[in-house]
Amino acid sequence: MESSETVNPTPPRRPLLKTLSALSVLGALLALQACSNSDDVITTAAQDTACAQVTDSGSVDVGSGLPGDPAAPEPASGFRSKKLVSAKTYMVVTANPYASKAGCEVLKKGGSAVDAAVAVQAVLGLVEPQSSGLGGGAFMLHYDAKTKKVQSYDGREMAPAAATEDYLRTISATNAAPPLPIPAGTAPESNAAFTPLKQSGRSVGTPGAVRMLELAHKDYGSLAWKDLFGSGVQLATDGFPISGRMADAIAGSRTLLFTDPEAAAYFLNADGSAKTLGTTIKNPAYAATLTALASSGANALYTGPIAENIVKKIKMTSGGSPSFAITPGLTEMSDLANYQAKKRDPVCTTYRNYWVCGMGAPSSGGMTVASALGVLENFYLAGYKPTAMDTNGGKPTVMGVHLISEAGRLAYADRNKYMADTDFVPLPGGSPAALLDKTYLRNRANLIDFTRSMGTAVAGTFTTAPLGISSAEGKGTTHMTIVDKNGNVLVMTTTIESGMGSYRMTNGFLLNNQLTDFSVLAADSSGPIANRVQANKRPRSSMAPTLVFKMADDGSMGDFLMGTGSPGGATIIQYVIKTLVGVLDWGMDAQQATSMIDFGAANSATTNVGGEHPNVNATTPAGGLAGGSDPLVSGLRTLGHTVSVASQSSGISTIVKATRSGATVLEGGADPRREGIVLGDTFKP
Repeated sequence: MESSETVNPTPPRRPLLKTLSALSVLGALLALQACSNSDDVITTAAQDTACAQVTDSGSVDVGSGLPGDPAAPEPASGFRSKKLVSAKTYMVVTANPYASKAGCEVLKKGGSAVDAAVAVQAVLGLVEPQSSGLGGGAFMLHYDAKTKKVQSYDGREMAPAAATEDYLRTISATNAAPPLPIPAGTAPESNAAFTPLKQSGRSVGTPGAVRMLELAHKDYGSLAWKDLFGSGVQLATDGFPISGRMADAIAGSRTLLFTDPEAAAYFLNADGSAKTLGTTIKNPAYAATLTALASSGANALYTGPIAENIVKKIKMTSGGSPSFAITPGLTEMSDLANYQAKKRDPVCTTYRNYWVCGMGAPSSGGMTVASALGVLENFYLAGYKPTAMDTNGGKPTVMGVHLISEAGRLAYADRNKYMADTDFVPLPGGSPAALLDKTYLRNRANLIDFTRSMGTAVAGTFTTAPLGISSAEGKGTTHMTIVDKNGNVLVMTTTIESGMGSYRMTNGFLLNNQLTDFSVLAADSSGPIANRVQANKRPRSSMAPTLVFKMADDGSMGDFLMGTGSPGGATIIQYVIKTLVGVLDWGMDAQQATSMIDFGAANSATTNVGGEHPNVNATTPAGGLAGGSDPLVSGLRTLGHTVSVASQSSGISTIVKATRSGATVLEGGADPRREGIVLGDTFKP
C-alpha cells in the first residue's frame, strides 16, 4: 500500500532555461557582493522599449489598456499636438496605433519594410475600414538600401473589361438614364464628385492592394508571407474598441450603410443606430479572409469564393431601407482573375541639393509634386520661413504660403489636363520629362506675381491633341512610412476612395468606389478628357508617396533622407508639398513639418489654410470673413486669395534620417489631425 508520505526518489527536473536563469541571478548577486567596496556604478539593464510608446514617465504598449495607451479610444478631434519620436535603426508611422504596433513587431523580428507593410495593411483594413483595405488599391515606393534602387509599385484599381466611356454616365448604350440610385431631378453632368454614384455598382473597381503587396513581397520580403497576418487575425477575432475617427465615419455614413445589409449589420446596432466610440467590435469574417490570404496568397481574393462574393456585391440590383433600385456594375470573375499589379518607373527629379522620387502615372501625385517643386526652385523660399517656431511648425509667412499656393495652381493646371493612365493616354512627349523640364518650369514660375494671386492657372501648351479637363477625387485614404533594420524604406498610400467606399461589404471588408475618380464625362468642349473611363483602365489618383535623397557630390542620388505621404484626395499633393518644403527649405524636423498648418491650392481661386490648427485664428469677426483676425489669412486676402479656413484632414506620416550628437538616428512625425503614432526601437534622446 502506497503511503501519502512516500518520497519520489527522483526529484522533478526544473526547465533548463529556469535553472540557467537562477544560476545567472546567483552569479549576478555574487558579482555585486564582490564589488560592494568598489567605486563602480552598477546600473540595471535598460528596459526594452522597442515597439512601445516612450513618454517622459516611461513606456506603454499599444492595446495594454494602461494609462497613456495610445490605442485608448477618444473622440476624433481636429488637432492633438504630438512630439517628435527618435529611433535607432527601424521605425514605422501609420494612421492607427494598432497598425503601427503590427508593423513594428514585424520589424523587431527582423522583417523587411515590405513585410511590415503587409502586416500594417492587414490591420488598417480592420481598424480603419473607412479609409483603406483589402477591397481597395494602393501605390508604393520602395528603396533598396543595398542596391540603392527605387522601385514603384502600382496596385491601383481597374475598370472592368466591359466598361465604356459612358460607364458612369448612362446605364447602357440603349438606356441614357444615369446609373441608379440618383435623387430625383439630378444627373452627373459635371466632373464634380457625384456622391449618389457611390451606391451604384458602377463605382467599384477591381481591387489591387493585395496583388501589389504580394508582388512587392516576392521582391523584398524576408519573413514568410503566411506569418504576416497574425496581428490582424487576432484583433479581428478578439475584437478592438472603435476609435474616434471610425466612430465618426460610421455616424456620418449611417444612412448610406443601409445600401448593403452586410455592411449595416457590421457597423450599426440592431436598432439601426451607429456603433459608437469605444464599442468593442469583432470581425470573424475578416479573420477568415486574412487566414485564407495567409495560406493561399493573393489568389484567395482574386479567385474562388471570396472573388465570387465580390462580384455578387458589385452586381447588386437593390438595397437600402426602404429598398431602392441600384444599377449593377459589369465586373466579372475574369476581371479579378486577370488583374495584375505593376512595377513602374518612379518619377525622380532634383530639387535644390536633393533628389525627390514620387509615383508616376496613373497617379498624378509624383508628377504634380515635382512640377510644383520645379517652380518653387526658382524662388528663395528659405527667406520666407515660418515665424514663432514651435513643435507644431510655427506660423507660415504670407509670402511663403503665396508662392507655394501659386506653384500649386500651375502644377494642378497641368495635372488636370494631361495626367491619366499612360497605358491609355500618353503624356506630352511620351514621358514626364516635358512637364518637368527645368526651362519649362522656370517659364511657369515667371507667371507668379509677388503682389497678386493668379486665381486660376492655364495649363502649359504642348504639341498634343486637344484635351479636356477634369479634377474630381475622393478622400477615403491612409498612408504609412516604414524604415527597416537594413535601411530599406517604404512609403505607401492606400485607399478605398471615399469614406466607407461603396458601402458594400463582403467577407469582412468594404469594397472601394474608386471608379468615381474617373471623369464622369468622356469629353468637354476642348476635346476628349484624358481621365475618361475606358475598359481595363486605372483611374487617375493624387496619391503621392514620396522619398527624398541627398544629392551626392557628383550630382547623383545619394543617401536616403526622408519619406513622407498623406491621405486627402486631390489635396494630398498640397500636404506633401508643404511637408517637403518644411524639411528641405525651412529646416524643420519630421514632426514640425508634419504638424505645420496645412496650406496650399489646387487650380482654383481658393487657397486652403487649415483652421483646425492651433496657430490659426479661424474665428469670424463681427461683419467679417472667417479667419479675418488672423494675419496670415488677412495677408493672403490682401493679395487676392480667396481663403478657406475649413479644417483639413491630412494624415501625414514622415520619417527623416538625421544626425544628432554625431549619431545617425531616425526621427518620425505622425499627423496630429489623425490617430497615428510612431513606433520603432525608440529612445529618448
